[in-house]
Amino acid sequence: MKKLVFGLADEVLDAGDALIVRRGGQEERISLSDIKNVSYSPYMSPPQVTLSLRRQTVFGDTIVFCPPGGLVPLWRSPVIDDLINRADAARQK
Repeated sequence: MKKLVFGLADEVLDAGDALIVRRGGQEERISLSDIKNVSYSPYMSPPQVTLSLRRQTVFGDTIVFCPPGGLVPLWRSPVIDDLINRADAARQK
């Protein structure tokens, strides 16, 4: 339980060319170009998104959060698909 739920970010907000991640009173802005990989696990309970980052943040080099619409298992999220495409495009600039 600790690994599956307690390590999740409290909030992840879309800021256009970056994500604002909040957890435990801390906040960091993460540029989409700093995202190395986006992994979506709809079969977990709760479903989770894992961001692997190119740099260390106050949260480490991995961010895990529940996707928007979060607790619907087996649901493919168009928001996450869009994030994957935008992060890929930002890396190629």
